[in-house]
Amino acid sequence: MATTVPCTRFTDEYQLYEEIGKGAFSVVRRCVKLCTGHEYAAKIINTKKLSARDHQKLEREARICRLLKHSNIVRLHDSISEEGFHYLVFDLVTGGELFEDIVAREYYSEADASHCIQQILEAVLHCHQMGVVHRDLKPENLLLASKCKGAAVKLADFGLAIEVQGDQQAWFGFAGTPGYLSPEVLRKEAYGKPVDIWACGVILYILLVGYPPFWDEDQHKLYQQIKAGAYDFPSPEWDTVTPEAKNLINQMLTINPAKRITAHEALKHPWVCVSAPPLPHGVSPVPPRGHGAGADPHVPTATLHRGLHDPPRPQPPPGLVPGPLSLSLSFSLYPPPNPPFDTPPPRFFPCRRGRGGGDGAGGPPARKQEIIKITEQLIEAVNNGDFEAYAKICDPGLTSFEPEALGNLVEGMDFHRFYFENLLSKNNKPIHTTILNPHVHVIGEDAACIAYIRLTQYIDAQGRPRTSQSEETRVWHRRDGKWQNVHFHGSGAPVAPLQ
Repeated sequence: MATTVPCTRFTDEYQLYEEIGKGAFSVVRRCVKLCTGHEYAAKIINTKKLSARDHQKLEREARICRLLKHSNIVRLHDSISEEGFHYLVFDLVTGGELFEDIVAREYYSEADASHCIQQILEAVLHCHQMGVVHRDLKPENLLLASKCKGAAVKLADFGLAIEVQGDQQAWFGFAGTPGYLSPEVLRKEAYGKPVDIWACGVILYILLVGYPPFWDEDQHKLYQQIKAGAYDFPSPEWDTVTPEAKNLINQMLTINPAKRITAHEALKHPWVCVSAPPLPHGVSPVPPRGHGAGADPHVPTATLHRGLHDPPRPQPPPGLVPGPLSLSLSFSLYPPPNPPFDTPPPRFFPCRRGRGGGDGAGGPPARKQEIIKITEQLIEAVNNGDFEAYAKICDPGLTSFEPEALGNLVEGMDFHRFYFENLLSKNNKPIHTTILNPHVHVIGEDAACIAYIRLTQYIDAQGRPRTSQSEETRVWHRRDGKWQNVHFHGSGAPVAPLQ
């Protein structure tokens, strides 16, 4: 049923038409500005039902949206507050969600993905330059301006956005959508603009293969994966993705926010600024998966071509989902169903990219980055007390010399399991590790060695901050496309602080 709108300045200036969206306390309707004839989308919020805190959120959201004026952001043109109602007048975006358009395409190349992420990064850069952190970047908030070919990608929904000063880092609260949350948010540390870049990394990963880098039906395990940065590039989907694309993902999904690439730097990345413009619909070097010989015989065609709302999505706990003040103009009239979680990650669209060049195999620089990344993941698993994640990264026959073994050579995982079960998993105090001066030696295609200094900051039993240092060497071997730690040599203070 349409919302009854009293005679106000809004109705003096705008003519309302059909409803295009609905929320708990709001309705979105197409409208036309009478003096110009231009079409917009009007979000009409029933303020009589809002709490004082919701009023503050609404004011913050409108204030932020007024700041942002960019071709890749859904723009707020007018904000009118009247008795009982607040009207937000936005661009009318009619192209639907970006990912739905990708599903509908006959062909989709790496160059297309590059062009998409470029526009997303342009929007994020503008936000950051204006002192705004979006905090809820995800596919549902990426819309197309129209259904025309080459329509601009537009970032929407600033319901969780915050204002920051420069590169300010602070604890602004636990907010976002589970699969796109950054490690620092999950660890409840100070955070800032880098959280948006982490989410861009997740989105880029999905753009390239159609499923997310982090997934588990158990939300706790999902969060452990994210905190450990535990993702990889499995075959066969990633075999044809260029090393440059993987390198950009690695730089976006860097656990340490201080070392994470910025929006400005990402826009200068070779894969973004050198890639060709998007290919026209129907033109691509290879046909999409799901057609002819390229189809996976084990996956039904319906699965390969299902839309964005068909795969199961993790449901965030209370407080994570944007509330009724969400400014997204793309929500459907009928919410998507929430079926039980499936074990496989949700696939947004079939893997149907054309190759954008390159041989798909990382050269020495890319290999070295891979080794540093997997080493950081292993150390993060230790810090989190997550033996399951640690065991997945290590060879079952791992050999090691370390201070805890008193100079003896230890083989297997039982020695390490003892420390996880009796110390690391029970520690609820923050632990922070920094890897200094990592040196990687690539030994052929499937082996590498890394040496580094490891600084571990922790809180001792008396509540005092402490730092321990160790010098470490790890030997890595790649089996079935996955790197595993086969030998470890540590000196100096114990890896697990015992004080």
